[in-house]
Amino acid sequence: MNFLDGTEAGADGILTLAKRALELRAGATPTQHPGKRVAAVFLNPSLRTRTSMEAACGALGAQPLVITPGKDAWALELEDVVMDGDKAEHVREAAGVLSQFADVLAVRAFAGLVDAEEDRRDPMISAFAAHASVPVVNMESALWHPLQGLADTATWVNHLGDDLRGKKIVLTWAPHPRALPAAVPNQVLLSAALQGMDVTVAHPEGFELDPQIVARATSLAAAGGGGVSVRHDQDFGEAEVVVAKSWSGFSGYGRREAEAAHRAELGHWTVTPDKLPASAGFMHCLPVRRGVVVAPEVLDGPQSWVLEEAGNRLWTAMSLLEAMLAE
Repeated sequence: MNFLDGTEAGADGILTLAKRALELRAGATPTQHPGKRVAAVFLNPSLRTRTSMEAACGALGAQPLVITPGKDAWALELEDVVMDGDKAEHVREAAGVLSQFADVLAVRAFAGLVDAEEDRRDPMISAFAAHASVPVVNMESALWHPLQGLADTATWVNHLGDDLRGKKIVLTWAPHPRALPAAVPNQVLLSAALQGMDVTVAHPEGFELDPQIVARATSLAAAGGGGVSVRHDQDFGEAEVVVAKSWSGFSGYGRREAEAAHRAELGHWTVTPDKLPASAGFMHCLPVRRGVVVAPEVLDGPQSWVLEEAGNRLWTAMSLLEAMLAE
């Protein structure tokens, strides 16, 4: 089974993986998979994803094969074109060959933020999934970051309990010096909706998420007993969790200069102590711009779950690979 947007296992399956991750974190012995290999293809930079995947492989007795196309491997062509340019290998052959060498194939490829419909196609992860003959794990793509979503779910379970239905979470936009992809906020929304949480998306006008993704999450949340709402201020109400992340608005495609000018006026969206409810935990996927996205007093304070959330990236990677390598 592929792990492309984090919904493939269903709500119960994700909860099982999250609880297994917390067991591993508490000292449970991981199932060993000697002789198994995980090929991890990084087309974009990584700190938590790369190190957690390599460490998880080591803990499971598996071998990580880490590749950076264009640096230590051939640059990859994605489109079906005559290959007379600077890209030496097509993803068809790359996915096919790596499937011969590895038991799981993992890929990281960010959004281009230029063509909305191209990013909606999630072209690189979709191409690997189409041409690989082994399970594919999404290590962040144009649309999704399901490894982060799984770690977030484990963090929610640890603080809020196994039944997340109806728990109140706010996903808030935050300032940033430049335009950022929406894979992480998309995933927070989808992962929370999958568990039936009561999700509020807070963002300034002009920084909306893809309406197709909001509609999908709304349907998932309703099926699980939760809901999705959108507001244009940072009144966090009775939130039990506040997740901050900057992202580019879906309407910003084709108008990035105008969006940048608007973004420069929105410094007041920084998450500060006075905005955070006393009962809410604070989360961010990292890396984070201190004093821009969130005030240091929040980031370093007692309500911050940020380092726990990041630490869970190891244990959830172990949980997921433990299950996938057993298939």
